[in-house]
Amino acid sequence: MADRTWRDYVKTKGRKPKPLKGLLVLEVCTIVFGPSGPSWLAEMGAEAVKVEIPPLGDLERDLSCSGFRFKEQSPLFLHDNINKYYLGLDLHLPEGQAVFRQLAAKADIIENNLRPGVMARFNVDYSKIREINPGIIYLEKNGFGQWGSYAEENRPSNDGASQAFSGLAWMSTFPGRTPVKQMIYLCDMYGALMAETAVLSALHHRDRTGKGQYIEISQTESIMRTMSWIWPYLDLTGQCPAPTGNRDASVCPADTFRCVDDRFVAIAAATPEEFAGLCKAMGALHLASDARFADHKRRLKDENAVALLEIIARWAAGRTAAEIVALAEENGFAASLVRNAAEATGDAHLRERGFMTQMDDALYGRYLDHEFPVMMSKTPPQKKWAARPVGFDNEYIMKKLLNTSDAELEDLYGSGALGKWADRPGRRPPPDWDGKKGLILRK
Repeated sequence: MADRTWRDYVKTKGRKPKPLKGLLVLEVCTIVFGPSGPSWLAEMGAEAVKVEIPPLGDLERDLSCSGFRFKEQSPLFLHDNINKYYLGLDLHLPEGQAVFRQLAAKADIIENNLRPGVMARFNVDYSKIREINPGIIYLEKNGFGQWGSYAEENRPSNDGASQAFSGLAWMSTFPGRTPVKQMIYLCDMYGALMAETAVLSALHHRDRTGKGQYIEISQTESIMRTMSWIWPYLDLTGQCPAPTGNRDASVCPADTFRCVDDRFVAIAAATPEEFAGLCKAMGALHLASDARFADHKRRLKDENAVALLEIIARWAAGRTAAEIVALAEENGFAASLVRNAAEATGDAHLRERGFMTQMDDALYGRYLDHEFPVMMSKTPPQKKWAARPVGFDNEYIMKKLLNTSDAELEDLYGSGALGKWADRPGRRPPPDWDGKKGLILRK
């Protein structure tokens, strides 16, 4: 059944309706935490308008791993800004604020991740927008929320700061070692996901009541939610949980081990059956009856866990990672190769499911990315196009959504309220752009 349902899913999804079709989203967002959420809504069919102050726009356009750029664009920006329309609008100017309010009157959702008070200074904060659109769902997200002492201090934040401030970085290391920040933007992405969960809930509430609402979210509080058992444990025991490296604090044995071929393998065997299978694979059946390891509760005691993991480490060091994975399949415990990103993208299973696919964009051509990680049989999300230069869709947005005349457009460009990209990498079109591809309307 499952195979029939999802056969040719990626190939046929473009012909099916999208779950959020008909919704209009305005975003005034910057750097990962802000723009990634509206991009997910856009993949699900919402019409997302990315409002950027011209000519430089979102600061994420300057961020790229080791300085690498693809056709002058940051891969990070390409990835976080799928399916959007790009409006270069200066919200510092009254004319730009007036255009934003006109768009807000038609919008379903407005999102920003600016510091507290900035949207109020632009005269487009929630209190003003709800007067013209009572059904608006207005989301503000930043490092520490919109109120409280840190908000009053106007304290800046970013993903690394949230990893540090929340306690996550301190936990993500080995005992006695320097705290470790995750390379990926974990706080940005998870916080954005939590925010969109709230947005979708607010849409449901509006469907039932006709009323919009104001939503605020703290990036730091969001990532603290993922630290699950840490908080009740701390309160109930009075002990601050210590870093455990790759060892699982709640499952034993569960750790990562170096093999004879210098590969790593993650092994876990929590249940009695799994642990017995691991002992059999190791040729050490006596461990299952050892008083220190006889049940899971005793194995979790720190001194017992350390002793058991050392035994497994010595065994793993004499075998290849592939041998251990094969033994796990044969004996019923869990063992997985620790793969790098290149190995993960080449995985036959992921390719078979169509998760790793080629984007084929009018401006940037073909490059590897992943599909939306949730499959929906009737209303599948879809990537349609990549990021665009600052103000790339000005004419389309203004004419389609606001019925702006050519003369009015000229006035807005003349005042500086409307603008387009700066002549620099990350802002302008790629060097091989022909001046036409990707444009919906041309000035």
